Amino acid sequence: MIAIIDYGVGNLYSLSHSLTYLGIENTVTRDRQVISQADKLILPGVGAFGDARQKLSDTGMDEALLSRVRAGVPLLGICLGMQLLFMKSYEYGEHPGLGLIDGEICPLKDDLPAGMKVPQIGWNTLKFVGESPLLRYVREGDSVYYVHSFYAKGAGSAVKAVSEYGVEVPGLVQRDHVFGAQFHPEKSGPVGLSILRAFGEV
Repeated sequence: MIAIIDYGVGNLYSLSHSLTYLGIENTVTRDRQVISQADKLILPGVGAFGDARQKLSDTGMDEALLSRVRAGVPLLGICLGMQLLFMKSYEYGEHPGLGLIDGEICPLKDDLPAGMKVPQIGWNTLKFVGESPLLRYVREGDSVYYVHSFYAKGAGSAVKAVSEYGVEVPGLVQRDHVFGAQFHPEKSGPVGLSILRAFGEV
């Protein structure tokens, strides 16, 4: 069973419906006991990094999540949920992340060529730069849907797929059994469903 962590930020129910459509058992939960018994975890998220990190801490769900990850349970962070996996973010100040993947979350606007819009909103193709089980059913050049103003830097070999948007945006990252998607699989049609299907098989 996949526990979708509900800490007050995220497109939880379209994600849940996508998993249900795939025949993957899942539940949206704020219950730390349910999290502690889940076979896999998904950390969604939209909004500001600092607020989301504080909500995770205030509810104690950060410790429940980290405990399961230390026990070897696979985790998938989506959009802001992916960004929270990193060491820190510079979104409206400096905020510590969960520290599961090396690197930092930085503003896109500081690195984009003049005239490119922030946030990046829309479809973009994936270029593979590493191997990951989440790419099992995806072809290089397939498109996924992004909505974001910040992106990961310094992730090194954890980056498994990128998309070009003036800079190379890490779209999919992985360190051991911790995965992150900057794009929204639940909004990415059949390609996104294929990625969620692959996570369900990890």
